[in-house]
Amino acid sequence: MNAQRFARIRQMLAARQHDLTVCMELVHKPHNVSAVIRTADAVGVHEVNAVWPGSRMRTMVSSAAGSNSWVKVKTHPTIADAVSALKAQNMQILAINLSDKAIDFREIDYTRPTCILMGQEKTGITAEALALADKEIVIPMIGMVQSLNVSVASALILYEAQRQRQNAGMYQRQQSSLPYPEQQRLLFEGGYPVLARVAKHKGLPYPEIDDCGSIVASPEWWASMQSRARK
Repeated sequence: MNAQRFARIRQMLAARQHDLTVCMELVHKPHNVSAVIRTADAVGVHEVNAVWPGSRMRTMVSSAAGSNSWVKVKTHPTIADAVSALKAQNMQILAINLSDKAIDFREIDYTRPTCILMGQEKTGITAEALALADKEIVIPMIGMVQSLNVSVASALILYEAQRQRQNAGMYQRQQSSLPYPEQQRLLFEGGYPVLARVAKHKGLPYPEIDDCGSIVASPEWWASMQSRARK
């Protein structure tokens, strides 16, 4: 990869917010899933979560993966499993819901580890999810409509989170706080996408990327890549 792309990827990795995420509960329209992931990438979210039970999980994971290769999608079979995993990371769980006890989304402190929980397009968030959430939040509206598209709502809230975190200096890191293996994965897949696809297809481990953006691999690794590619 050239020096400009290497610098751009490292800058992106340094700004990644590993303690800010969204969780989509039964969001089933692929264009909404893709839009949420695209916005997550735009504000520096590293991983999104989704509850897609049963056979639908594989279909939605495939759709989501195609929308943005920079954002990981972690799936859960139930909302209880999702919330349990997120609370284990000390995240506050904020459920988007129109109710008397919901508070204005702008009154939340998003500099804390945070998950924004969004419900299904037609029926909204489930009662089980509401019971597991720490707070309910709402986007104030003064028109006749009662709700926004799920991807639009998530974008508004994520950008408020970004604004607060930028003001707090949380995007001004010089080095990434992501685990080193995850940094290496993204550097290789983003900097050498063709080689990454070949290595993944052939079951070869990813090589290390050095501080100049070059591949560090043994002659045996290169030989395996080349010899297998000719078969």
